[in-house]
Amino acid sequence: MSKKSKVHILILGSGGREHALGFKLKQSKRCGKLYFAPGNGGTAALGTNLPDLPFDPVNTKHADAIDYFCRHNNISLVVIGPEDPLCGGLVDRLAAPDRHVFGPVQTGARLEADKVFSKQLMRATSVPTADSKTFTDYEAAVNYVENRETPVVVKAAGLAKGKGVIVCSTNEQALDALKLCMVDLAFGEAGQTVIVEERLGGQEVSILALVDGRNIFVLDPTQDHKPVGEEDTGPNTGGMGAYCPTPLVDDALMTTIEREVLVPIVDAMRRDGTEFKGVLYAGLMLTAGGPKVLEFNTRFGDPECQPLMMRLKGDLIDIMIATCQGTLGEVNLSWIPRCCCCVVMASGGYPGKYETGKPITGIEDAEADPDVKVFHAGTKLTNGGTLVTAGGRVLSICAMGDDLKQAQQKANAACEKIHFDGAFYRTDIGFRVM
Repeated sequence: MSKKSKVHILILGSGGREHALGFKLKQSKRCGKLYFAPGNGGTAALGTNLPDLPFDPVNTKHADAIDYFCRHNNISLVVIGPEDPLCGGLVDRLAAPDRHVFGPVQTGARLEADKVFSKQLMRATSVPTADSKTFTDYEAAVNYVENRETPVVVKAAGLAKGKGVIVCSTNEQALDALKLCMVDLAFGEAGQTVIVEERLGGQEVSILALVDGRNIFVLDPTQDHKPVGEEDTGPNTGGMGAYCPTPLVDDALMTTIEREVLVPIVDAMRRDGTEFKGVLYAGLMLTAGGPKVLEFNTRFGDPECQPLMMRLKGDLIDIMIATCQGTLGEVNLSWIPRCCCCVVMASGGYPGKYETGKPITGIEDAEADPDVKVFHAGTKLTNGGTLVTAGGRVLSICAMGDDLKQAQQKANAACEKIHFDGAFYRTDIGFRVM
């Protein structure tokens, strides 16, 4: 593929992450036709939404439909946003000589799909992580928790849409979490096996890196806020906001994280026969004893992706293709030297039950500030062209600033201009370092 040729792109997913990736890819001079499957109310302004092109959950019929679409529309770059299709092996199924598929193969995505495997790999490579035990038997798990004297975290071992992690302060809370996972099956099969691990203290950060099998390019550090309420209170969500960069990780600490966490995992996977290509995301707790891994993801985080894309300099098409080809070392990546704060506007009731179909207004007013960009997640356009809510996390409002305080203020001011029935958002994104 010539570096001057137009690249027709298919992005799989419907969230703020996929809108942000499309926004950045569209800026490339090489961007040809841009498709989203299924997309949302915002991605329709960047390209063509394909709501009838199925991909989730992954099965052979869906993979064949995507492959057919790619062949008949000269798609040369497929970008897979969510974890389910990655962990289901969609990268493997879409592989073709004239097509780049951004994301790890199924054996690489197992780092995210199987927390038990991930823990075992970390122990084998001496990657620092919390002490833990794995259980498939409910009574054994209960007995273990009842005899603990320190707080624990209960994790569903499989994929649970970012909600299968329950941080407990008491044994009673931990027992309730075990029942939720293993008896009530709140997370389906993902919670039939659970990991009970020590609760670590410290600040949590997200370290994302592009990996081309051998080369690792670490992106600027971010910090996200998962709890639904102000000052990180209430149940965990898929993410209520994030900011980038975080001052919690300086150059020296980043070097330590790359050396002690990222390199050992990439090397171990290569020794086991997997050339990891795509995004390797380490969720870390900065403890008094140094950084420890809470979990690995194998794709861009949502909402971490949004502020990263706002600040990234360079051609994302070139960057993604280089990642797929194993030539990351030839690409220049740099950052706009400003801070970005991303605030998620959610539907009333989220992360529990919520209503959809609420008309959304005020986005144009919010984006009147050139430092503000609104990425859509849970939105859709009605047949009459009205933008309405269609999910729990509805919008990601990103604002650039000369520092975090200014970025936060701009993001919150933009949120005040956007309206839909039941809307709520956190006003304190970034408070842990402010």
